[in-house]
Amino acid sequence: MTDALKRLSDEGVAIWLDDLSRKRITSGNLAELIDQQHVVGVTTNPSIFQKAISAGDGYEQQLADLAARKVTVEEAIRMITTADVRDAADILRPVFDATGGQDGRVSIEVDPRLAHHTAPTVAEAKQLAWLVDRPNTLIKIPATKAGLPAITEVIGLGISVNVTLIFSLERYREVMDAYLAGLEKAKAAGLDLSLIRSVASFFVSRVDTEIDKRLEKLGTDEAKALKGKAALANARLAYQAYEEVFSSERWAALDKAGANKQRPLWASTGVKDPAYKDTLYVDDLVAPGTVNTMPEATLEATADHGRITGDTVRAGYDAAKADLAATEALGISYDEVVQVLEDEGVEKFEASWNDLLKSTEAELKRLAPSEG
Repeated sequence: MTDALKRLSDEGVAIWLDDLSRKRITSGNLAELIDQQHVVGVTTNPSIFQKAISAGDGYEQQLADLAARKVTVEEAIRMITTADVRDAADILRPVFDATGGQDGRVSIEVDPRLAHHTAPTVAEAKQLAWLVDRPNTLIKIPATKAGLPAITEVIGLGISVNVTLIFSLERYREVMDAYLAGLEKAKAAGLDLSLIRSVASFFVSRVDTEIDKRLEKLGTDEAKALKGKAALANARLAYQAYEEVFSSERWAALDKAGANKQRPLWASTGVKDPAYKDTLYVDDLVAPGTVNTMPEATLEATADHGRITGDTVRAGYDAAKADLAATEALGISYDEVVQVLEDEGVEKFEASWNDLLKSTEAELKRLAPSEG
């Protein structure tokens, strides 16, 4: 076992776990990962909750209580998921305190069915922040067109946000703009900017999956030589955009008022193609001030054989531009790919949420007390 995770942490990369379940909380596993594997945060999404609650471990009693109260299935899911997030936030509270609020964070997502509706997303974000009621929560809002004004509004209310499902460089710039606009609103409202935090979840592996599929279809040597390059190139150029925005005059004014930078978070870092090394999206995306949220398998692989060799992002900007330009030159449209990925991302989370609604409804019916 190497101490690659410690080296990663020392390079300024915050290691978060991309998973949560009640069993992970009650068994002491989450506390163990914090203590031994340098984990300083947790992300959840509708697919993670669907998997955890469907597995059933630890949810039976709460489901039985909710069934006895005859709550709606939507309310039941919110009670269950916010309870898990609250408990995880309590376990991570010492990290939150030790890092001055930067880490020790747990994310929970707004209902994915609201992804294309601004006002309900804002209302849901407020409700989730109130329900979890922990200062170390991040409310996840997708970076759809409708999500952007919601991000500004929610940040403006002083609620910390994890912006999710970012695939394109253009959308990422819009996300940073929405964050700065939110901070400006919060400042105008007299809020303490130092208490507001945000991360921007830039998705990685799915970019390779989609572009590699198209390169494979072309089948030329030139196309095959570009396989496995687009995701890293895209993420590295996102970091370049981050450096640019957070060294601007607009940012300087907010920085002076006590604001925090919105950190880039590498999401979807589990490698999908077995031909690639399983730590690819960790080893090759090391840069200061970033977060890498990993499924447990990737966390374990990094601990075992990750190769952390310092900053692997900033020297690669020119090569990244060249790789994306070469892909585009082969007739693969970057704009089309990132739009497909955003649409699919929203659809996948919505499908998971619908599955969760169905399985939870079945459990509530099964556990409902007989009338009498």
